[in-house]
Amino acid sequence: MTDLREQETLEELRGWLADNWDPERGLVEWRSMLADSGWGMPHWPREWYGRDLPAGFTPLVDAEFDRFGALQVTRSGIRMLAAATILEHGSDLHRQKFLRRIITGEDVWCQLFSEPGSGSDLAGATTRAVMVGNKWVVNGQKVWTTSAHKAHWGLLLARTDVDVPKHAGLSYFILDMQQPGVEAHPLRQMNGHASFNQVFLTDAEVLPEFQVAASGEGWNVATTTLMHERRAADSLRSWGSAGQPGTGRIYEEAQEEIRTAMAPYSWYPQRAGRVDLVMPRAHETGAIRDPVIRQEIARLLIMHKSAEWTAMRARTAQQRGRPQGPEGSLGKLASSNVARLAARVHTMVSGADAMLAGPEGPCDGTIAEILVSFPAASIAGGTDEIQKNIISERVLGMPKETRFDTDRPFRDIPRNTVS
Repeated sequence: MTDLREQETLEELRGWLADNWDPERGLVEWRSMLADSGWGMPHWPREWYGRDLPAGFTPLVDAEFDRFGALQVTRSGIRMLAAATILEHGSDLHRQKFLRRIITGEDVWCQLFSEPGSGSDLAGATTRAVMVGNKWVVNGQKVWTTSAHKAHWGLLLARTDVDVPKHAGLSYFILDMQQPGVEAHPLRQMNGHASFNQVFLTDAEVLPEFQVAASGEGWNVATTTLMHERRAADSLRSWGSAGQPGTGRIYEEAQEEIRTAMAPYSWYPQRAGRVDLVMPRAHETGAIRDPVIRQEIARLLIMHKSAEWTAMRARTAQQRGRPQGPEGSLGKLASSNVARLAARVHTMVSGADAMLAGPEGPCDGTIAEILVSFPAASIAGGTDEIQKNIISERVLGMPKETRFDTDRPFRDIPRNTVS
């Protein structure tokens, strides 16, 4: 029965593509057609721009798009985290207002979670949202916010109650990033990019209908966002792909989107370690003849393949409809270890030349960019230490570490005090 349904689905898709694909269409026009037909996100509910297909059909659909040479929807980045969160926790108003424009790519999103004073302790957020009259008024500061300087909307975690334990006092909002009172300041990174921002919120406003779930349920909603982020960590290597090369208006607009809206993510392949460059460089430099370096290359390739399999298990679980779980942390930690070892191997292979940036450096400076980018893999989406805690407690069943800040009101917890 499943094979028959797959065959019928693919036949229907082929007919639709034959009737509708035209590389001279505009990119937004084409994505609008994908939204209306449900072929852009086929595993989504039919009433919300999908086709109610099993998640396992998505790779088959994608392969058919590739075979046809047609562009698909970009499924990486914060906007997909927003979509996953809205589908699971949002209201019908949220789904009506945001999901279609997420598919078309007309809206840029950012994630307002991390703060300067709480580090990896996300539940320690101090940004406040207070109901004043008929709207929420938000004050605080967020940091490490990718694309905030370009974003239309932000996924905001803010504190609405200081008289309950910290996890219970958080609420989740969709924030208009274009309003007065929201200031995004890019932070220059050591790799030369400026994709992260610090965001200052001064009397920013959120209408009640843009709150996601009830007050005090923000931690549960944020956990959904984070689990999708960790599970999708490996997909960031392909961020910015415009599909198969071709000529026509749609390809030109897709490339322009990569140069603009996707520019903050252009260095993400480097932060992942660029394992694909190791063997070519080893042959080019002759390092492949060094038995010690060969051993390190072999170790890297084994670890990389293991990480790929871990990611495949996570995607298979998702395709089978299983809820987000700790396997995302396993994949996230594995990706971090691969990036760290890859940087070490690149250094062994290229020697001192690995420090040369710019067009005169190895691979036009890409190796040097890897060396100053890979530390981000151990921080973004939750530090390695956070992932190890999750794995130890939720996978291995080990006792939780002793905490003194989870069973008393948030206002009574000392924070960043100096005696």
